[in-house]
Amino acid sequence: MPAVRSVFISDVHLGTRACQADRLLAFLREYPARHLYLVGDIIDFWSMSRGIHWSPAQNTVIQKVLRRARHGEQVVFVPGNHDEALRDYCETAFGDIRVEREYVHETADGRRLLLIHGDEFDQVTRHHRWVAVLGDVAYNGLVRINAWLSWSRRQLGISGYWSLAGYAKRRVKTALQFIFDFEVSLIRHVRERGLDGVICGHIHWAALREVDGLVYANCGDWVDSCTAIVEHEDGRLEMVEWSVVASTLCPAGTLFRGALPARIGWRKTPAGMPALQIEPDEREKAD
Repeated sequence: MPAVRSVFISDVHLGTRACQADRLLAFLREYPARHLYLVGDIIDFWSMSRGIHWSPAQNTVIQKVLRRARHGEQVVFVPGNHDEALRDYCETAFGDIRVEREYVHETADGRRLLLIHGDEFDQVTRHHRWVAVLGDVAYNGLVRINAWLSWSRRQLGISGYWSLAGYAKRRVKTALQFIFDFEVSLIRHVRERGLDGVICGHIHWAALREVDGLVYANCGDWVDSCTAIVEHEDGRLEMVEWSVVASTLCPAGTLFRGALPARIGWRKTPAGMPALQIEPDEREKAD
């Protein structure tokens, strides 16, 4: 079981059919930590206002988080726009879980990273809420279609995971420009504050890289890509793609070694292109 120093997850969207709670539970079992950071949109009050889907697995996710907090793990919840109602309770604690508007996490190697959901840097969400809600409905529709496509691929014996929503984002230039603008705005913000980087969510686009000397990490989501960021005991950051891990039965995920190049871990190929390393963890699984 690959115990780590910190786990960062966002965009779980509990209360919706799209939430992949079973996969999140499997991930949480594999990654005990000293710090658990919930970086927004954990509960989807937007979708729940149109209809609630709360499965037993989603209930178990809540119980799992509470249990981890009760057993001494530091749990910090930074609400996002889909659970923005909880922002009224920032700087308070519910039992063993702290609620914060934002939070600065210091890694084991001394870097100070801003934890923020990121909707504050989304101009559509801030100024055109009805467009954001419409986009949310459309995205949920893509995710539902993708679930059907995934079932069809399995029936046909096609291995691997393919994301319709991810494909749409990669093919639509305006979506790519939105992602780029979002990243640039966040990096500019943390630079102005004298921090070493940011860990965010919101756009459902997992990433882990260096931008102009600063760390940009996006947790992704648990409705489509099933991704998270973890910090190892030496401060290294890793992006875990649980869909890939589960399909290959490799609990370690995609490991970024070192910190760009020594901490977050790119290595250069002879052609100068970045390459990733995958390292399986040989320790036994345990709940």
